[in-house]
Amino acid sequence: MKISLGTDHAGYSHKEAVKHHLEQKGYEVVDFGTDSTESVDYPDFVGPAAEAVAQGSTDLGVIFGGSGNGEAMTANKVRGVRCAVCWNLETGRLAKQHNKANVISFGARQTPIEDCLGILDAWLAAEFEGGRHVARLEKMQAYEQE
Repeated sequence: MKISLGTDHAGYSHKEAVKHHLEQKGYEVVDFGTDSTESVDYPDFVGPAAEAVAQGSTDLGVIFGGSGNGEAMTANKVRGVRCAVCWNLETGRLAKQHNKANVISFGARQTPIEDCLGILDAWLAAEFEGGRHVARLEKMQAYEQE
């Protein structure tokens, strides 16, 4: 499985830790940057990571920023991306089980890296439940612009 990563300067250290964690677990990682803590604009790195998921060149995506909110908003502008900001195990698991999130966003200034790794593992292990969530997902997708 291939996972894309994208971050701004605030999430750089979290991205690097997650990258190492994923590689240790055997995932292939495509890193869209940034590559330092020097100030950058998150859409330049998060957008391409989300596009990789939408285009199918990666299976899932993980993005980072100071709060994770602007990054999620950017990712959700990409048709076919369902990005959730996650801050605990429950939000990570439910993002996949109920919303079929294919990208998750972390606020590096809000969530310690140890928590992020646990949330990431819970999200990766979770499966979309289908059932009542299918109709909701279809309604959500109906709002996507051409």
